[in-house]
Amino acid sequence: MVFKKVTLIGSSDESFDAAVDDAIDRAEETLENVYWVEVEEFGVELASADGREYQAEVEVAFKLED
Repeated sequence: MVFKKVTLIGSSDESFDAAVDDAIDRAEETLENVYWVEVEEFGVELASADGREYQAEVEVAFKLED
């Protein structure tokens, strides 16, 4: 088997968990054969006037088709 990894950054105004879920949901909508996700970094954007935006950088691994 051969896998490929891509980096995604999910965001949420609620929590880091919701930001990770945002990235995973998007990966599952657009990629086939998603096998695992590795959370790499967390961050918070403070520039927004309305509040904080939680961000999660994740690496998504998916199996390449034969």
